[in-house]
Amino acid sequence: MKTDTLTLESDRQRLLLAPEFGGGVIGWDWKLNDQWSPMFRPWNGKSEDRYTLSCFPLVPWSNRITGGGFEHEGVFHPIRLNRTGESYPIHGDGWMQAWQVSERTGDRIKLSLESDKFDSNPYHYRSTQTFLLLPDGLQIDLTVTHLGQGTLPYGLGLHPYFMRNAQTRFMAKAEGVWLSGDDPIPVEHTTNFPETWDYNTPAPLEGPMIDNCFSGWNGKAVIEYPDRALTLTMVMPDCNGYSLMYRPLGFDYFCFEPITHPIDAFHMSNQPGLAILGHGDSLALRAKFLVSGSSTG
Repeated sequence: MKTDTLTLESDRQRLLLAPEFGGGVIGWDWKLNDQWSPMFRPWNGKSEDRYTLSCFPLVPWSNRITGGGFEHEGVFHPIRLNRTGESYPIHGDGWMQAWQVSERTGDRIKLSLESDKFDSNPYHYRSTQTFLLLPDGLQIDLTVTHLGQGTLPYGLGLHPYFMRNAQTRFMAKAEGVWLSGDDPIPVEHTTNFPETWDYNTPAPLEGPMIDNCFSGWNGKAVIEYPDRALTLTMVMPDCNGYSLMYRPLGFDYFCFEPITHPIDAFHMSNQPGLAILGHGDSLALRAKFLVSGSSTG
């Protein structure tokens, strides 16, 4: 697949973006011993599947919506299926559209998207992603502004793919988790974590599939890479307690997603985490990915 790419680079890190490819990140690397070492799983350069990207934006909602759509202020808004093999519409529609470069400096790129009822969705919004190289890592700011009339519920998230191997250790605080039935839709919340699901202390990324939302997250996640003498810390300063983990069995990557609302919040009581935006109102998410360790200089 051919796509125009953008690069931000410093003496320590390199970020590659593909604006037309869902506004996605296609690589984020850190320099170790004069060689680039991937911090996000790199895109293979061929697949058109956004799920092969390194990271992509979740806007104007995160994860799945059941029921063919949602009701808001007495009006039902249908949402179409948007991914082959999925039983529910997933991750909004920003990741399916081409973004534009709106600003660029030596260490910063801002992408923008105006989406007006894409694929018959009810949303008319403007979204921006700002990528900033920090001295010790990467900052991503994601915003959305409602441009339509009336109000609609909005949510945001990022979908980074992190590298892992048998030595990797992960930690993220949580109080509970939503368990699912025969598909990824939550059916109950529990504070009793299934075996290998408790990451309140550092633990390996081994075990069966996790594709679930956790509650009580404090906005900090730590990934230790002993084989590279590195630690990657993800921070979401304005976290409201929700995170999503995707731990597929037998792969060299996993996802830990900073999000603003749980799976299918549109159909939960009080719609937890969703922001009701009127015309001109905005919602923002910031995530920092900070690298430390003896090899960072």
